[in-house]
Amino acid sequence: MRDDDLSQVGQEPGADESEASLGDEPSEARASSPSLSDEIAAFVEDGKTYAEAEIAYQKARLAFTADRGKSAALFGIFALGFVHLALIALVVGAVIVLTPYVTALGATLIVAGVLLLLAVIMLLRVQSATREIGEAFEEGD
Repeated sequence: MRDDDLSQVGQEPGADESEASLGDEPSEARASSPSLSDEIAAFVEDGKTYAEAEIAYQKARLAFTADRGKSAALFGIFALGFVHLALIALVVGAVIVLTPYVTALGATLIVAGVLLLLAVIMLLRVQSATREIGEAFEEGD
């Protein structure tokens, strides 16, 4: 639009637009925007929703891990049971293998003696480990 085509004398180009922009638009925008207390209330509500969702997630995760933990413990117990049975079979087999060389009583005594020797060695290692634990907690260092 050119300046000489103005229908009203003394009016500058864009005057209507500037007057319209100076209207009550900012006060309307302020009235339609939520207040600070509304924003804080919404923020608190969002925080509560997030906390509830997080608690539900952690409960589900705990239930899942408890279920898997029970399964793992059960499988571990079965594995130890099978190892125990295998060791019993090994002991019985050792007695059977040694019987032709020394009597059945001799084979039993040899196998039992070896097992008792291994038990004593393990107990000495337990004693050493517990002594080291006790020394770690002694006062005076």
